[in-house]
Amino acid sequence: MSTVRLRHLAQVNPSTPEFDKLSVDDRLTFLPMENVWSGPDLNITLSRRKTEVSSGYTRFKDGDVLVPKITPTFEAGRSVLVHGLLNGVGAGTTELHVLRPGPQIDPRFLLYVVSTHSFLKLGEAEMYGVAGQKRVPDDFLRDLPVRLPMLQDQRRIANFLDIETARIDKLATFQKNILRGVDEREAALLDTALDQLAIQYGTIPLRRYLLGVEQGVSPQADSAPAAPNEWGVLKVSCLRPERFFPDENKRLPGDYEPDTKHEVREGDLLITRANTPALVGSTAVVPEVRKKLLLSDKIFRVHLDQRVSPHFVAAVARGRRVRDICAAASNGASQSMANIRFEEVKAWPIPAANRAAQEELVQYVRKRRAKMDALRARIERQSALLAERRQALITSAVTGQFDVSSASGRGGDPA
Repeated sequence: MSTVRLRHLAQVNPSTPEFDKLSVDDRLTFLPMENVWSGPDLNITLSRRKTEVSSGYTRFKDGDVLVPKITPTFEAGRSVLVHGLLNGVGAGTTELHVLRPGPQIDPRFLLYVVSTHSFLKLGEAEMYGVAGQKRVPDDFLRDLPVRLPMLQDQRRIANFLDIETARIDKLATFQKNILRGVDEREAALLDTALDQLAIQYGTIPLRRYLLGVEQGVSPQADSAPAAPNEWGVLKVSCLRPERFFPDENKRLPGDYEPDTKHEVREGDLLITRANTPALVGSTAVVPEVRKKLLLSDKIFRVHLDQRVSPHFVAAVARGRRVRDICAAASNGASQSMANIRFEEVKAWPIPAANRAAQEELVQYVRKRRAKMDALRARIERQSALLAERRQALITSAVTGQFDVSSASGRGGDPA
């Protein structure tokens, strides 16, 4: 059993002549980071014309192993082996390292090498850059010592792991489908309750309840979140439907003089103006604030009159009618960014219920969400255990901690 530096087994970030041979109007696979996932979740359905990605993108081809270089995607173990690319070629985010296996290493075995716990821990220790923007250098990959079995044994290990990880991935997919069903059930119950209120009381546009609206600031800020004694500016990811995540913020420089009129306060009704199409229009009421935070220019702060509860508006914003308005506003937007204008927010249909009926709806939603959250937490714990099991299995097989040819009798012969 020899140990070989990776640079002798694979090309690291090589050129891709196959890309150059395409005509300017030929289409090829396009791979943004949000589509880079290990196992069956890899999404290679997007495409671009060559002229659209001729500069500023990473190039790769069928049979390459792609390794995310940036935190936290690297630590999540989202390396992939790409096959079935349009015209055999792809272009994607610059936050990918490309490994092109040579004749001494099986491509699937290489993928499993860069998916081991030990590889991820070593890479994490070698990262450079500021917090939140750390990257794995390509020298780390070039100098990586690889425990290299005979090619026949590499294939036997890869065959075993293909079978066993597929079993785990199937279970993980099943759990994701359960979570999706939970979300759909919760949404259906909310829509039914809102429809009943709309029938009983009618609806009026949100503008009828408005006293005013603000947007915040967009100062230069660090990627890392603010410490408890520092000022931070909210990121758009701080909002999920009816949920507020104050840790999703960017630290402001120490010499920045914050305008406290943009300070986020308890009870604020916030609406995401810009985010991915699925989350644009996310609405939440700020609970107790224990951080010094400023409102982002990509988030609306809405002031309402006393006839309507901000918690009620946040609940209505999760309903089908508002979701449809946000979807229409985001139609044609990229997966990375969509926008909604406040004119469209003012048109949101709000059931004209009295405050007692509003509070009844809010309490109903909270009780239903608490039950769904408990179920969701159990499923997510099971998913985390599956992911740990998957990585432990890969690490043990690749590092030779057990003989795959005798493990459960499922090692298989090399292809």
